[in-house]
Amino acid sequence: MIYKILEKNVKVGKKHVVVIPSKIRRKIGLKEGEMLRVRLEENHIVMERLADPFRTLAEVVGEPYNEEVDEKRAERWLRDASR
Repeated sequence: MIYKILEKNVKVGKKHVVVIPSKIRRKIGLKEGEMLRVRLEENHIVMERLADPFRTLAEVVGEPYNEEVDEKRAERWLRDASR
């Protein structure tokens, strides 16, 4: 699979705030309030979206909710995700 690289020059603002360009935000569906992991790799700053545990859990459990079945499924998912 070939991915198109999107890049844009941005300016570091007051308090070192960096605004992620809208084209990139839209491409990955990034919303205000979501969490990112920021790390340094050699001389590169890398931002990576963190999974929303509540959204992931909702995808695992699904609808309609059946307490007996879904509680066990959710516990299994949480146990596996914490490893």
